[in-house]
Amino acid sequence: MLYDAYEMQRSMLAGASAWANFGAELLGNPANPFAYFGGGPVMASALEVFAHAAAPRGKPAFALDHTMVDGKRVDVREEIVLKKPFGQLKRFVRAGVEGGPRLLIVAPMSGHYATLLRGTVERMLPFADVYITDWRDARQVPLSDGSFDLDDYIDYLIEFMHAIGQANGGERAHMLAVCQPSVPAYAAACLMSADKDPCRPRTLTMMGGPVDTRQAPTAVNTLATERPFAWFEQNVIATVPGNYPGAGRRVYPGFLQLAGFMTMNLGNHMVSHWEMFKHLVQGEDIEAEATKDFYEEYRSVCDMTAEFYLQTIDVVFQHHSLPKGEMTHRGRKVDPGAITDIALLAIEGKRDDISGLGQTKAGLTIASNLPAADKKYLVADAGHYGIFNGSKWRTQIAPVVEAWIEAHG
Repeated sequence: MLYDAYEMQRSMLAGASAWANFGAELLGNPANPFAYFGGGPVMASALEVFAHAAAPRGKPAFALDHTMVDGKRVDVREEIVLKKPFGQLKRFVRAGVEGGPRLLIVAPMSGHYATLLRGTVERMLPFADVYITDWRDARQVPLSDGSFDLDDYIDYLIEFMHAIGQANGGERAHMLAVCQPSVPAYAAACLMSADKDPCRPRTLTMMGGPVDTRQAPTAVNTLATERPFAWFEQNVIATVPGNYPGAGRRVYPGFLQLAGFMTMNLGNHMVSHWEMFKHLVQGEDIEAEATKDFYEEYRSVCDMTAEFYLQTIDVVFQHHSLPKGEMTHRGRKVDPGAITDIALLAIEGKRDDISGLGQTKAGLTIASNLPAADKKYLVADAGHYGIFNGSKWRTQIAPVVEAWIEAHG
């Protein structure tokens, strides 16, 4: 019922958005005298803000068609290296550029598409041969394709690392995990290290990840611990309706995830939309478009499977299995002590309200057999999204990541 109610609301808002957009264009048309005086500009701007907020959205494109390497423009194209039911390994091929460190960017499966890391990919393209985990919207995956949980996530990462290594003569690649996948990426590194897997990562960079949420717990962590496991099963899991390929699949809907994040910082989002409105009224289109671009990506959400979401709640947020040495993968212990030659870089934000200070750093502490020289900790003056996107990521954080990769290449 929850998903059906959302679909009905989305359909109504889509129609309202279309009409609002029509009205905004009519009132803003240069041929319309009301576009220049009276309430015309104000009404047109208000309608444009509403139309943008209510518009339906699908999966965004990365739209990264070029980069700059050694001061020269280089064309970039996307290539699917390996396709799986719940995600694919995507590579950004730089035309005519050979060599460079191979880097797998592990995108979160947490309600947003991998394109949320567009800025992360864009910044690393001049430096590395970049791959990314391009996760699929669970509502688009037929039930016949089976299930997907945290164990499957770890299996996918290991398989993706194998695909990268085998395509490059067995060369070990590097891995960078943003937020939620820090835990499965770390687990994959442990398992591959224990097996002396030749494709294990050379370095693992964890950015704002919930390795140990007992450290400086945030509102997100508190929500996950103050309610029993059964509450999540009963209140946030829905069934995909019949108009999608994944009809009948139980999921944690992306719209619920988005609602949660919007509510956490509702005041900031209201201010952002008020500022967008003022920019539109004053004809400051560049500033208004910047806000639009952010929310275009932020509001593009996808579903995750119920089994993945619930297992993550149980293992990561309620039982803290990894830092307590109790995490298992298909019955096998995940041992952080097995990591002996994967250099670990932990990056946190001072103002991160999703993963508190110390949560990612815990990944360094539990790697008890890794030499100190192969561990590095960076605290940036940024919020959660500022760690991997924006000016501080580009100018202060990315250079540290690059230097770490080069030092352990």
